[in-house]
Amino acid sequence: MTREVALSVTGVSKRFTLPHERITTVKSLFTGLAKRRSKIVNEDQYALQDISFEVEQGEFFGIVGRNGSGKSTLLKILAGIYQPTTGNVVKNGRLVPFIELGVGFNPELTGRENVYLNGAMLGFSSREIDALYEDIVEFAELEKFMDQKLKNYSSGMQVRLAFSMATRTKTDILLVDEVLAVGDADFQRKCYTYFKSLKKQKVTVIFVTHDMSAVVEHCDRAMLVEGSRIVSIGDTDKITKQYIQLFQQPAPAPRIESEEQAAEAAQAQGDQQPEEPEPQVEEQDRKRWGNKRAAFTRIDVSSSQVTDADDTISITCTAKARESVEDAVFGFLIKNASGNPILGTNTLIKGQRPMSLTEGQQVVVRWTVPNVFNDGLHWLEPAIVHNGGIDVCDWWEEAASFTVVRKERTPYIISPTIDVVVEKDQDAWQMS
Repeated sequence: MTREVALSVTGVSKRFTLPHERITTVKSLFTGLAKRRSKIVNEDQYALQDISFEVEQGEFFGIVGRNGSGKSTLLKILAGIYQPTTGNVVKNGRLVPFIELGVGFNPELTGRENVYLNGAMLGFSSREIDALYEDIVEFAELEKFMDQKLKNYSSGMQVRLAFSMATRTKTDILLVDEVLAVGDADFQRKCYTYFKSLKKQKVTVIFVTHDMSAVVEHCDRAMLVEGSRIVSIGDTDKITKQYIQLFQQPAPAPRIESEEQAAEAAQAQGDQQPEEPEPQVEEQDRKRWGNKRAAFTRIDVSSSQVTDADDTISITCTAKARESVEDAVFGFLIKNASGNPILGTNTLIKGQRPMSLTEGQQVVVRWTVPNVFNDGLHWLEPAIVHNGGIDVCDWWEEAASFTVVRKERTPYIISPTIDVVVEKDQDAWQMS
C-alpha cells in the first residue's frame, strides 16, 4: 500500500550571483591601476541544480553529502527561508524547521524568557507555554540554568533548549540539520529516541547529517548530494557505500551555499587589492597541521568495509622525514561518524622507544586493530609527534575511513565480541 506524499520537490535550482573584478589590461595587473582599469563582472554559481525527489508521509529521510554539496541550501528552501530560482516545493501538512542554532532566541534574555519568546514565535499562547514549561526544561536538562542569560550558555546548551522547544511543536514534517552534532552523546540518544516516537506517530522527518551510522539506524531511505546535484536516492546501505567512496576522491572547490556567503564574497571582492596569485590549497590540507619535519606520504586501510566481527583492521602509515627529527612517536585515533573518539594508541604506549629520523628517511608503521567497532562509518586520524608530544610533525584528520556492517547495532560506541557461558545448578531449581 502506497503512503501519501508528505513533501514533493520538483526541478529545484538555487543560483547565487557573485561579482568578480576583471582586469582589462596586462599592464594594469602589475601596476596600481588595477582598480581604475577593471570592471565588475557578475558570475552565477549554482548551489543546487535540478533537484527532484519525494518523501512519503511518516518516512525518516536522510540527506547526506560533503561540505559545500548543497545540503543546507536545500533545507533552507524546504523551510521557506530561501526561494528557489527555479522549480517548486509542495508540502502536505505543517512543517517545523530545526536547522539554525539560535534562530528565534535572544542572547540578552534568560533561558526562561527565551522559552516564552520562542514559544510565541511557534504559535503557542502564554497559557500553553506555562503548561509545557516543566517538560521543556526537563528534556533540555537545564533546570539550574533557566535564569541565566542565553549568551552565557554553551552551544550544546543552546541546542538542547532549541530542540526541546521544537519537540513540543505539533508538526507533520520536521526538518533537522546537523546542529544536533553539537549536543553530547547522552542528549543525542535522547533526540533519536524522540525521533523513533515520531515514526510511530507517522510524522515525516528529513534529516541532514554526516553520521552515517545514524542514517543506517534511523532512516528508511537516504539521498546523496554532491556538487549541487543528486547523486543517488535509495536504501541506506547503498547510500552509505557511495558516501564513503566520495571521500576517496578529491574534494570539490568550495561553493556558495547561502545569501550571506554571497554577500561576504561581494564585500571581499570590493576590498580586494591586486596581488600575486597564491597556489590553491587542497581540501585535505585543511584537515592537517604540524611543522611537517616528518609527514605522512600514504595511509592505507586493509578494507573500506568490515562485515565480520572476527575481522581485524590493518592500518599502514608511511611517512618521510623532511629534516632530522629526534624522539618521533607515531600514533592514531579512530573516531565514529559523529567525531567521538573511540580508541587510540601510539608506538610509545605499545613499548616502542621514540625513534630518531634522518633527513629523507622513510618509515612504515603497521597496526593491526581488532574489530570492536559498532555499525557505521569510522575515521582514521594518524599523527606524528616529537619532543615528548609537545610538538606535532603531522596530524591528519579523516585521513582514511572504513565502515563496519553488523546485523545488530548496540547503543554503545563499541561492540566487541563477548563470549558467555551460563551454568545452571539443576538441583537448585528442583521443586520439592
